[in-house]
Amino acid sequence: MTETPLAPTPGEQEEIDRANASGKQPVVFVHGLWLLDSSWDRWAALFEDAGYVAVTPGWPDDPLSVEEAHANPDVFAGKSVGDVAAYQQMIIKRLDRKPALVGHSFGGVLVQILAGRGLSAATCAIDPAPSRGVLPLPLAALKAAGPVLANPANRHRAVTLTFDQFRYGFANAVPEEEARELYDQYHVAGSGIPLFQAAFANINPNTEAKAAKTGDDRGPMLVVSGELDHQAPHAIAYATYEAQQRNAHFPTEFTEMPGRGHSLTIDSGWEEVARVCLDFVGRFVK
Repeated sequence: MTETPLAPTPGEQEEIDRANASGKQPVVFVHGLWLLDSSWDRWAALFEDAGYVAVTPGWPDDPLSVEEAHANPDVFAGKSVGDVAAYQQMIIKRLDRKPALVGHSFGGVLVQILAGRGLSAATCAIDPAPSRGVLPLPLAALKAAGPVLANPANRHRAVTLTFDQFRYGFANAVPEEEARELYDQYHVAGSGIPLFQAAFANINPNTEAKAAKTGDDRGPMLVVSGELDHQAPHAIAYATYEAQQRNAHFPTEFTEMPGRGHSLTIDSGWEEVARVCLDFVGRFVK
C-alpha cells in the first residue's frame, strides 16, 4: 500500500507562502507534548516585530484549537518522534530560506534532530527532553513522566495530565492561580510514544530520539534550561549541551533561567526567555 505523502495543513501552507513571499528570515517554532502551536503565538509576534517571519507548525493531525483538542483527545495517539520530525522537515523543505529553529521540551529534541540534518540556520533548544547520549534521568523527571510511563499501554495512547500532574511537571515555579490558568488555556493530551522513546533512548541504538551532533552543517545552537524545571531538569539540559558541544564547526552555548520551570515559554515570564533566544538567533541570522 502506498503511503499518503506528507502535506501541510491549509493554515501551515499559508504560513509557508507568507514566509516565502516576505523575503525575510524565517523562524520555525516547534512545540512539545501537551501543547499546541498556539502556545507560540506571543513568541511569533515578538520575533516578527524584530524583523523575522514566523512559522508555527503543529504535529501531525493536531487540532486547530485547545477546545477541539479537549473534544477529541485520541487524535494525539500514535505520534512518534520520527513521525513528528518527518512532518517538521516537510514544512522546512517548503521554505525558500533555511530557517532558525526554536523548540521547547520534545520540540527541543526535534529541533536538535532537524539541525543535525542540516536544516537549521541557528537553533534554540529550550528545556529539551532527553535523547540518546543524554544519560541523566533525575528523579524529578521520572516523577513528571510517571503518569505515562507507569502504564506500558500508554505507549499507544493519548494521555491527558490532571491539574496536579501538570502543576508538578510544568507549572511548579509559578503561583497556583497562574498554574490553573495555564492548564486551562494551553494543556492538551499528548502522545505516549515519545516519552517511552526518550526513556529507553540509551538502550535502543535504533531509537528515533537521537540527533546527529558533530556535522559541519548543524549550525549554532543554544540550550536553555529552567532552573526549577521538573520535566527536563538542569542535569538533562546540561548533558544535552555537553553532547552538542562536541561540534567543532559551530558554537554551542548554554543558558539557565533562574527561578523558572517547564512552563517558561508560556507563563508570565515568557518574554524574558524569548528575548534570550531572539538575541542568540540575531547574532547568526538576520
